[in-house]
Amino acid sequence: MVTRRINCDKGDSYNSVWRKVFEEIQLNEVTKVAGFAGHGSPPRIDASAEIISPDVVRRQLEAWSKDKLPILIIDEFDRVDESYRAIFADTIKTLSDNAVPATVILVGVADSVDQLIKEHESIQRALVQIKMPRMSKDEIKEIVNKVTNLGMTIESEAVDRIAILAQGLPHYAHLLSLHATRAALDKVSLHVDLAILDTAIGNAIEAAQQSIRSAWHQAIVSARKDNLFGDVLLSCALAQADDMGTFAAQDVRAPMQLVTGKPYEIPAFAQHLNEFSDAKRGNILKKQGENRRFRYRFTNPLMPPFVIMKGFSDKKVTTEILKKLAESQTLF
Repeated sequence: MVTRRINCDKGDSYNSVWRKVFEEIQLNEVTKVAGFAGHGSPPRIDASAEIISPDVVRRQLEAWSKDKLPILIIDEFDRVDESYRAIFADTIKTLSDNAVPATVILVGVADSVDQLIKEHESIQRALVQIKMPRMSKDEIKEIVNKVTNLGMTIESEAVDRIAILAQGLPHYAHLLSLHATRAALDKVSLHVDLAILDTAIGNAIEAAQQSIRSAWHQAIVSARKDNLFGDVLLSCALAQADDMGTFAAQDVRAPMQLVTGKPYEIPAFAQHLNEFSDAKRGNILKKQGENRRFRYRFTNPLMPPFVIMKGFSDKKVTTEILKKLAESQTLF
């Protein structure tokens, strides 16, 4: 058994992903042969094909798997351009139909497998779906407390705040912890307190993926300074979601009233929810269901923590608001 892992980049195509895989295999095989003074089989993988099709992938993996059991990990698969997701499904079907002794593991951030792989229904028998639940607050805190390995200390309140803001996503736990330690060191300190964490949150927002920041800006931009788009989007991020990550308009009402300090009812922001589900505002939300029973969810699971971090940085969200929401929600 031999494992090879590659990372996808924003805008990667089917061709570029498999070229990375083949080149990684070839590089490791050549290194192995050279390391044993030429003993062993030469690499069988050809990364030079201009156009890579599911059949090319099949032939390459069949050749490589004659004396090995390959496990290929394609990480950050959600960054691959969506137009290529269907052909990946075709590839999995081809490998399964031809009983190729290889395992392909697609790892990505998504609310469901159909968001990650298009036309997955046709390859159900060839797929093992493993949904990773969000980490618990205690697990996030365990990540954050590893700053002690650097000889640093961190206030328990700061750890709690990071655990809340990360919303169970280790990506944000690492991001906030990184910038918290850097902010402390910039102040020639080995201790992270709440003031330093506030600086770290601002730095983490600036360091977030450009696609996340651009999508947020497109969703809330308006010519009117007194518009509610920012407040409504923040309230959506704070709303209680179900197991599928969806929420209803009524779930937005309580956070909206806490964020704005005003008794807004659903009609005041219903149109905002509709616009968030439109291309004009980047489809930041996806709407599903029937009239008067619509439910919404964020298109990108990485967006809600970013929106909450931005709200915290802009002083629209406070620890008191988060505590009030915690009393009635399981998310926090």
